Amino acid sequence: MRKLIRDHQKYFNKLLVLLDAIVIAAAYWFSWFLWLSGYVKENDPGIGILSVETYFAALVAIVPGYLILYNTFDLYSSKRTAKTVYEIFNIIKANTVGLLAVMVVLYAINIPDFSRGMVGVFYGINIVAESLMRKSVRYGLRRMRRKGYNVKHILLVGYSRAGEEYINKIKANPEWGYEVCGILDDHVPVGAVYKGVRVTGEIDALHTVLTDNQLDEIGITLSLSDYDRLEAIVKICEKSGVHTKFIPDYNSVIPSRPYLEDLDGLAVVNIRRVPLNNMANMLIKRLVDIAGAVVAIVLCSPFMLTAAIAVKMTSRGPLIFKQERVGLHNKPFQMYKFRSMEVQSDADEKKGWTVKNDPRVTKVGRILRSTSIDELPQLFNVLKGDMSMIGPRPERPLFVEKFREEIPRYMIKHQVRPGITGWAQVNGYRGDTSIKKRIEYDLYYIENWSMAFDIKILFLTFFRGFINKNAY
Repeated sequence: MRKLIRDHQKYFNKLLVLLDAIVIAAAYWFSWFLWLSGYVKENDPGIGILSVETYFAALVAIVPGYLILYNTFDLYSSKRTAKTVYEIFNIIKANTVGLLAVMVVLYAINIPDFSRGMVGVFYGINIVAESLMRKSVRYGLRRMRRKGYNVKHILLVGYSRAGEEYINKIKANPEWGYEVCGILDDHVPVGAVYKGVRVTGEIDALHTVLTDNQLDEIGITLSLSDYDRLEAIVKICEKSGVHTKFIPDYNSVIPSRPYLEDLDGLAVVNIRRVPLNNMANMLIKRLVDIAGAVVAIVLCSPFMLTAAIAVKMTSRGPLIFKQERVGLHNKPFQMYKFRSMEVQSDADEKKGWTVKNDPRVTKVGRILRSTSIDELPQLFNVLKGDMSMIGPRPERPLFVEKFREEIPRYMIKHQVRPGITGWAQVNGYRGDTSIKKRIEYDLYYIENWSMAFDIKILFLTFFRGFINKNAY
């Protein structure tokens, strides 16, 4: 079985190419069939002029052309650990390029009677059919791997925090089809076990292990103190021909997607990748924020008017509560909310977070907090430029000073504008919840920002973010 996986992966890829070719041809036929039936035929005088043979002769170019595009968009590399959404995204990109290419060819060779409508239908059907086929294949493979088939066997070289974390991930995701069959290390005694994985020998035994065993992969998980041996170990692994991967023991410092910079042939790893440091990304996000805030203010104006009347009629004090928060580049700003508490002194107001059954919260305020309507005035903070629609939630200065000493990397959140809602909030980390977990989600957002990610968070906010069970 070990040899089968390593030596016959190419046969699986060939099978996948064959399945893709069948799906492309079937989607093309189905699109042609649909576009020739019913009322569509009457509305497209071009359909029917060309013969059936002419339409299907185009498959001679379309099928291999799309297969080349699929290969270009990385649809034939191993993706045991990749998420399905990334594969679907690549399918969409490949088909979009294919659609444009077909349109250009039809225009270049001047075939006006070839139905553009049918080509458009083929674009949509092929994306859906290809996504479903690959989803089915992925599902089948994962079921096999859970049962112990199609498993890749990996040897780890070096015992470290990175090695333990790697084993944790493998154990938690059996559908990936990986099995760690041992660890080589000089500092941990032979026979020591971590979650069922044994230390089987010292690092010097690597030569023998590579000669005697049929391993699929080597994972180098050296501790920081052993990095002087890294180059020699890599050379040994490469001579064996076994696929080798490096899992660094400094994940707490280097992010999951580090920004690599080529300095005249010298690879430079930037400690923090922040896409919003890019001026174009920053400008696009700001324009979307302004447009989004204006639209949201108009749509939410009935709720804000109702909240304003309720607050003024049920308690004395100002309508809007202003509180200092820390924003972009550690600069303080006044954040707006509908007042949800009784008016209190500065000392009382600064005593800490609101807790369950907090007597300071008014009856109306409790409703405003639980539905997040109290946050709507922050749309004006967005217009002013203090905040963004999406981003890490801002904290008060006293908590910033506290957390910057207690939580590593906490201050990184101030490299982007704070938001009304964020990745941590839609995952349930609001109010009186773990600040450490909140920061983990905030950092993931900062390092992986994209406009599509913002849209996803905004979408999830409507389903998860407004009603807050942790709001008191």
